[in-house]
Amino acid sequence: MAKLYFKYGAMGSSKSAQALITKFNYEELGMTVWLIKPSIDTRDGAEIIKSRIGLQEKAQVITPEQNIVEEYRRAGRHNVIIADEAQFFTPEQIDQLRELVNDEDIPVLCFGLRTDFLTHLFPGSGRLMELADSLTEIKTVCACGRKATVNARIDENGRVITEGDQVFLGGNDSYIAMCHKCWTDRIRSQKDQLYMF
Repeated sequence: MAKLYFKYGAMGSSKSAQALITKFNYEELGMTVWLIKPSIDTRDGAEIIKSRIGLQEKAQVITPEQNIVEEYRRAGRHNVIIADEAQFFTPEQIDQLRELVNDEDIPVLCFGLRTDFLTHLFPGSGRLMELADSLTEIKTVCACGRKATVNARIDENGRVITEGDQVFLGGNDSYIAMCHKCWTDRIRSQKDQLYMF
């Protein structure tokens, strides 16, 4: 029986690499994969999913206005759906992925962030947490050695940013995966430095 999977992790936890490796594994078995990504993710090109280790594939881009069920039917039948950066899909689109699992009996594997730079759930991730049959954390580590759970947004001087829009596209120059303790310690330290002047 098909399932809806959410595989989430902090920045740098190899989510995109695992999505592309999973695609390769299905295809090696002779299965067809519909690889999709939300249109907001343009870091490596509108249609490209690229991992930090260099793996990359072309994917179908889904805009917030598109109905994923309708797009799947236009794309033709596949054995599996793999969605990268799933946190950027709308909650309604996550419902549509759930509908495909139920009605088409097709596994849907979603890879993405759980929370933003302020530790708040993305709307798409929140809906996946509610609907997924399987939740798997893809772990990575903080510089201190603890498990990283926070996607700390940083400025050009390495200071942690605590204000701004939920979505800001960037890579290693804009985000650092940190444990919650290091993240809060860094924010406190920055505030203390401000009061010293």
